[in-house]
Amino acid sequence: MVATATPRLSVPYAGIATRGIALAIDAALANLIVLLIAALLALVASLTPDGTLRPEWLVATVAAVGWMAAVTFYFALFWSTTGQTPGMRLMRLKVIDRNLQPPHLLRALLRVVGLALAIIPLFAGFLPVLFDARRRGIHDMLASTTVIHVPDG
Repeated sequence: MVATATPRLSVPYAGIATRGIALAIDAALANLIVLLIAALLALVASLTPDGTLRPEWLVATVAAVGWMAAVTFYFALFWSTTGQTPGMRLMRLKVIDRNLQPPHLLRALLRVVGLALAIIPLFAGFLPVLFDARRRGIHDMLASTTVIHVPDG
């Protein structure tokens, strides 16, 4: 009896390495945008008589909330419009919902919350990507999304 190898179908689901690289690129881009906005605000603050904004606790709180809003807006906007952030586009990845479409805005916002929850415990929320048949992390499961490879062309 001759054993014949059955051809293995190519799984279009994105793995942890390509997703991790895309996330690192996107985190760098989102933080660069926040840094540029902060630099502009610091320039405006330097025009005040003593060169600072007060009270400092309020400035820090506004800066933290502004950073969170900017990063949330960055990811949710790209995911809900094209299904790809710039990092995902570079790595040829796309996030889709059950209907094979980019997630709508509320689902994208839920995915951002899930992403934060996946990152907080030392990135443990990404471990299911290694074992799930569709390579979904906690944030994908929470938002009912999947990340796939986009074919060339």
